[in-house]
Amino acid sequence: MPRKGPTEQDVLRIVMDRGNEGILQSALWREMKADSREGSRAILRLERKGLIERKRELHSGRWTYRVFARRKYSSIDSILDVPCSFCDLEARCGQAAMANPANCGRITQWILVSVSTPSPGR
Repeated sequence: MPRKGPTEQDVLRIVMDRGNEGILQSALWREMKADSREGSRAILRLERKGLIERKRELHSGRWTYRVFARRKYSSIDSILDVPCSFCDLEARCGQAAMANPANCGRITQWILVSVSTPSPGR
């Protein structure tokens, strides 16, 4: 019975777990328990789909590639302090209501502060 290679989901999960530092191709293959042929095929498929990118790097005197995820895990940190979450007018807020996001000073102030404050990765 032929050996089943690594799935794209497994490869993508490993790469995404490495965050912004990425992972060397050879280390990725070892973690996947795959040979370079299987690993390369999985990486190339994900690269063609635009899910990962490879950057050439000199490591221990040899050229190799570091693999990075193009997508990151989602986080609620960016919306944790949205004023709507704890607003006393939330029940009466809506597009056609007197209180609405278009004329809300609280949400406007939050947006202005959010845009002017650099976040990590920007």
